[in-house]
Amino acid sequence: MFSTDMIAVRCMDWVCYTFNTRTVAMKLYPDKLEAHLLSALAPVYLLHGDEPLQIMEFGDQIRLQAQKAGFTERQVIVIADDSDWSTFREAADSFSLFAEQRLIELRLPTGKPGKVGSEVLKRYCASAPDDVLLLISSAKLDRSGSNSAWFKAIDKAGVTIAVWPLSTAQLGPWLVNRFRAVGLVPDKQALGLIADRVEGNLLAARQEVERLALLYPPGELSSDQVLLAVGDSARYSIGDLVLAALQGHSVRALRILAGLREEAVSEVLILWSLNNEIRAGTRTAEATEAGVSEASALKSAGVWQNRAEPLKKALVRHSARNWLSMLSACTTIDRQIKGQAPGSHWDALEALVAQLAEGGNALINTNPKIPV
Repeated sequence: MFSTDMIAVRCMDWVCYTFNTRTVAMKLYPDKLEAHLLSALAPVYLLHGDEPLQIMEFGDQIRLQAQKAGFTERQVIVIADDSDWSTFREAADSFSLFAEQRLIELRLPTGKPGKVGSEVLKRYCASAPDDVLLLISSAKLDRSGSNSAWFKAIDKAGVTIAVWPLSTAQLGPWLVNRFRAVGLVPDKQALGLIADRVEGNLLAARQEVERLALLYPPGELSSDQVLLAVGDSARYSIGDLVLAALQGHSVRALRILAGLREEAVSEVLILWSLNNEIRAGTRTAEATEAGVSEASALKSAGVWQNRAEPLKKALVRHSARNWLSMLSACTTIDRQIKGQAPGSHWDALEALVAQLAEGGNALINTNPKIPV
């Protein structure tokens, strides 16, 4: 397949080996992809992670370089079941009628190729054809996936790139670069406002940058201009909601709840997550009021160490009586969701989240017809 004459090239963050005109690297960091592609192409690329915009754009870079290198024919195969691996085998083994070199894109929405796919990928990587460049896009891989034989085969034959969501510290510079590319210079308040609104959703952030570029001429961009134009496009999760409520961030918690509702997230799952934390808080508060140490009470309540700190903040704000009130509200909301009790379960969830986040000893009114 390749000449055995290879030259080891050691870079800052990764190690690669040049085989004639194609490069094989065990692991590549995203910020090194551009430099890597300028040197040579690997026979196989695997992009995996849970940040769709970055995966798409890194894939675009690879596609563009592949096209420049003569891989002009492109075939996309989405793996939905084991039968799709036959399509991939046929594509890899067939000769091109239109181009000497081909790009095959393999998409793994679940990140799990299964037993059949694992064997197919291992065999392919053992003798990858010279006239095919394979680009695999995958969902985030768990530990078993990154330790699997098929992943190691790709890692040995080509390049693997883990794509992670940007941290809060990384989002600011990322936005600045995006705005600079369209000729806009946001002030500090405008930049913070956009970062707060999109909350790490890079696809939404890119759309907002493009929209602002259409609305305003090149130059400075103020927070007032952003307020007029930017929609609330945050990507929320139930975990974000629970964490914000426990930490006492009521405005953020209620905004996340509204976002979850708009995104049609199951209210059953939302209530289940809130109820778990409230039940743990109730048990812990009752135990501490009876004289048990907080550490022992948390342990007895089954609170894991990574959940302890946010719950401790909520315990400062709530008495055992208030925890019991919220626990009772969870029961009522469950009945409302099932149609067995009057009142809006979304309104009741909003009241519950506000009470959990804000503290105090007021009872929660889950039925507006019944005064508290």
